[in-house]
Amino acid sequence: MTDSKQDQLKPAGIGAGIAKLFSNQSILLVAVILVLGIFFSIQSGGDFAKVMVFNNILTDWGSIILLAVGQTLVVISGGIDLSVGATVSLSSVVSAFVMMNVFKWDGTITGDAATVPLLVGTLIAVLTGAAVGVVNAILINVAKIVPFIATLATLSAAGGLAIIISGGQPLQGPSNFSLISAFGDPRLNPFSFMIIAVIVVVVIAGLFIHKAKLGLYTYAIGSNTFAARGAGINVERHLTKVYVLSGVFAGLGGMYSYIRLGAGSPTSGSGMELYAIAATVIGGASLMGGVGRILGTVLGTLVLYTVQSGLLMINVSPDWKQIVVAILIAGAVAVQGFKFTSKRSK
Repeated sequence: MTDSKQDQLKPAGIGAGIAKLFSNQSILLVAVILVLGIFFSIQSGGDFAKVMVFNNILTDWGSIILLAVGQTLVVISGGIDLSVGATVSLSSVVSAFVMMNVFKWDGTITGDAATVPLLVGTLIAVLTGAAVGVVNAILINVAKIVPFIATLATLSAAGGLAIIISGGQPLQGPSNFSLISAFGDPRLNPFSFMIIAVIVVVVIAGLFIHKAKLGLYTYAIGSNTFAARGAGINVERHLTKVYVLSGVFAGLGGMYSYIRLGAGSPTSGSGMELYAIAATVIGGASLMGGVGRILGTVLGTLVLYTVQSGLLMINVSPDWKQIVVAILIAGAVAVQGFKFTSKRSK
């Protein structure tokens, strides 16, 4: 081969390498976050680059990533869970109600004295979320209702129960706001105890999804349910686990919201299902099932809240938030469709 021919091939090889690099969803999302960070920092006169802003982004991120992890598991299985937002509201309200009326722990219990009550409240919230997951599984596996309709029904029911139990008002129980305060100087350290706890939970969930049978079976069912049955997987039993786990993560999200507010609110999870689905889809999960990664979901959630915080920093009306989320969802689904078409054409 002549030198001239080699020179002609080099640019193509470099271009193909760059294209392949950015076809990786995680790398692409990291690039998007960096670009957004630079853009908003310039537009805000450098204010967006401050550590305290990152702390706010992480605090908001923590409220959604738990739901998004459960949603990712459900989407990989080929389903969807619209009930997670209402489950957040219900679990936070039930937790507050039980702490206040059963254990007689009220809003006067604060700081370190609230540690045990909040741990008990977390258990109650998790059990509440798991109960919603069981109902979803029964509707899907026994009543044979498609996941979209089944979880839409539990969304309405859980939201209604949250209002009935709370009387439509926040229930203020024990609180410890130091749990969501950054360690040391917030100008130097953006991490709080709650954020670190959420990161640990997400890492453990990721290991189970990508390294254990739980994930293997979920991917198999989402890719081809018929083949999964043929391989000996009990699809109904596994889907029950998937929806219960989604409820558990939503329950944890409910307790996270309770700790942030210092109260159980019947509206604390309003609209969160949209953000959980958006983070999952932006992270690269396919709504057709069989595709998705926790790292992508983590980055997808960061994209959402980087955009949201950035818009607020440059004084864009919060009313644009939902529109931006819708655009991001549409764009992510369009990219997925383009990738699928490109693969089929090869």
